Amino acid sequence: MHPTRRTLALGLALPATLAALVGAGPAGGSAAVGADRHDPKPTIVLVHGAFADASSWSGTIRRLQHAGYPVLAPANPLRGLADDTAYLRSVLAAIDGPVVLVGHSYGGAVISGAAAGDRRVRALVYIAAFTPDKGESAAGLAAKFPGSTLGDTVNPRSYPLPGGGTGTELVIEQAAYHRQFAADVATPEAAVMAATQRPVATAALEERAGEAAWKTIPSWALVATADKNIPPAAQQWMARRARSHVTEVDASHAVAVSRPAVVTRVILAAARATR
Repeated sequence: MHPTRRTLALGLALPATLAALVGAGPAGGSAAVGADRHDPKPTIVLVHGAFADASSWSGTIRRLQHAGYPVLAPANPLRGLADDTAYLRSVLAAIDGPVVLVGHSYGGAVISGAAAGDRRVRALVYIAAFTPDKGESAAGLAAKFPGSTLGDTVNPRSYPLPGGGTGTELVIEQAAYHRQFAADVATPEAAVMAATQRPVATAALEERAGEAAWKTIPSWALVATADKNIPPAAQQWMARRARSHVTEVDASHAVAVSRPAVVTRVILAAARATR
């Protein structure tokens, strides 16, 4: 074909090709594009708790991304409930569109506070987590029911405070971490988790919660029935009080590591309910 005629043919074909790709009817792509524009998938924000870090969500993140959801797993400072909540709010402020907030362990207290008054948060998901009401602390809720053996495995240590003086933080003894925190995780992986655990300030566990977002936002809860950190009875009691959609699984406190498929299913149920 003559170069000029070939260029002209390509120029005429391109709009037709684009029109075919976009689609003009119900079977075309335009309907799907319009649906995504007006009903976007929420961003799923995963908040880890004490004695862990954001890598504990790795298996869940891969599955959520495969399902087409935008995901963010920020580092939780673990320094104080009000400060951690304020930090999470700053993370949420940078996100466009609807959000599903997911918290593990102490992270449940953080998402409860951060979501209060934020209309973009469409669902809360508590994974073996605290679901505090106003005036309650994580430490108080953990002691409300028998079953936690965490106190026998933690070591306190001092750290410098920004304004001067020192605070106290807790870490789980590495030799006890596997049986206490992650009994159903393979030994080599649990050893890595023990070495990379992030300490939590005692002030964060003792600080009383503010407004509870679960009173106005639909919630889902996964109860780990072999949890040695937060007694399963406490998890069940908090979930019932919040009128959460409850799933129970025979798993340790590190359920996001040992059972990521189950965790993902609970999160997807919440995310799909928002659409």
